[in-house]
Amino acid sequence: DRLGLKDWAHYLPNEMSGGQKQRVAIARALISQPQIILADEPTGALDSKTSVEVMNILKQLNADGMTIIVVTHESGISNQTNKIIRLKDGIIERIDDNSNHDSSFFWQEGIIK
Repeated sequence: DRLGLKDWAHYLPNEMSGGQKQRVAIARALISQPQIILADEPTGALDSKTSVEVMNILKQLNADGMTIIVVTHESGISNQTNKIIRLKDGIIERIDDNSNHDSSFFWQEGIIK
């Protein structure tokens, strides 16, 4: 029940919120116990509160030793990662260490500003 889905086991997708659907996608990705998860715009269709919840799940998985690659256009989301790889026209433009999570002012205290 790590993803908060236990009570939703018998619901259909159209009966779930966007955040619950994202949790299901994460759970499905975890079934095979991968070493790496590629999360393509994991918060793209979510409100700010649910985005925080989903990113907290991904950060906990990373803290547990799993490599998480997040693809996003949102600076508030990328700021939560430990490393930011910036692409331009399909080429790596630069790689920034973001261990202090200070590359963006948009993300402060768990709320996208």
